[in-house]
Amino acid sequence: MAGIRLVPAGMLVLIVAWFLGRPQPKTLQAWLWIALFALMDATLFQGFLALGLNRTGAGLGSVIIDSQPLAVALMSSWLFKEVIGVWGWLGLGLGIGGISLIGLPDQWFYDFFGQKAVNIDFSWQELLNSGEMLMLLASLSMAVGTVLIRFVCRHADPVSATGWHMILGGLPLFLASGFTESHQWQNIDLNGWLALSYATIFGSAIAYGIFFYLAAKGNLTSLSSLTFLTPVFALTFGNLFLGEMLSVLQWVGVSLTLVSIYLINQRERIAPQVRAIFANLSSASVK
Repeated sequence: MAGIRLVPAGMLVLIVAWFLGRPQPKTLQAWLWIALFALMDATLFQGFLALGLNRTGAGLGSVIIDSQPLAVALMSSWLFKEVIGVWGWLGLGLGIGGISLIGLPDQWFYDFFGQKAVNIDFSWQELLNSGEMLMLLASLSMAVGTVLIRFVCRHADPVSATGWHMILGGLPLFLASGFTESHQWQNIDLNGWLALSYATIFGSAIAYGIFFYLAAKGNLTSLSSLTFLTPVFALTFGNLFLGEMLSVLQWVGVSLTLVSIYLINQRERIAPQVRAIFANLSSASVK
């Protein structure tokens, strides 16, 4: 399903790029960067994601995937000298805590803070075959793809590159599906096709196009932190349209997530304001 979602979405992005007059990749260097981009952000990310979702719970899987801003922040500070600062790291920490409260079972936290003993049987073999490891690999692949767009856009237009990377990255997923799966199409009903169409147009073509266009120009740490909102929107729409009720811990998680995004995106303004406040307090105490 990842292949059938990515390839048509890539075609839609290329059609939009053609209407907008965006240039197409021309040099070998541009195509090599796009191919690497496609491998990491499309083939590996979507492949690990599809496999991981079958082996782990939706809540835990969402927490692992949505933790990728941490990896983006580390790579961006190293490669592009983006300044994270104390407030940025605090925001990232609160974001991880928030999505954990949203996605993980409440009982885990009650048991942890209640200091109940938990027996953990660790096995490297089980870890490597677990859904959690696959979701972690998907998260890291997505983070690397986010960082790669900066290098890709030095040689190609970001919109056109986004379209081509979805097509090139989706084709291996088609091949893998053909060799490893059977009866992929028989059980899809009308609602399934409508859901797949929505995921293709809005979840892939529009979302990818906008995200990587902004990633090519903006601050990667601030932009990637917006993925913390994914579980927040999921809970909100679930509450509005499906009548799902949020627990107290989930409401706390939503609040922490919103605070984290504010801290990350406003960190450059908060730091001097806090320093000014402490300077005023210090001068007042001296007087």
